[in-house]
Amino acid sequence: EVQLVESGGGLVQPGGSLRLSCAASGFTFSSYAMSWVRQAPGKERRLVATLRAGRDPTYADSVRGRFTISRDNAKNAVYLQMNSLKSEDTAVYYCYVKADSMEYWGQGTRVTVSS
Repeated sequence: EVQLVESGGGLVQPGGSLRLSCAASGFTFSSYAMSWVRQAPGKERRLVATLRAGRDPTYADSVRGRFTISRDNAKNAVYLQMNSLKSEDTAVYYCYVKADSMEYWGQGTRVTVSS
């Protein structure tokens, strides 16, 4: 059974930083692209960043230069380092993988950027 468990969300002031983590299990982690997706209040889910094995990461324009996605295949984990946070980054952040034509999501971790 595929499981994705996010952690690391919370309340942070504008300009601050957070690091999100996603622990994955139930599939061959190193073989698949891992992504972070977010859903702001009242809006649709939007892709934030994707990291494929052996390739450069890709980012949404809104976060490029502030967010960094990374992965540790030995730990079956993917991370999202978020710097220079803005109020518009407030959202629930989800870990996502498409494995063997099936889509999987974690339960999400809430990030609130507010003073």
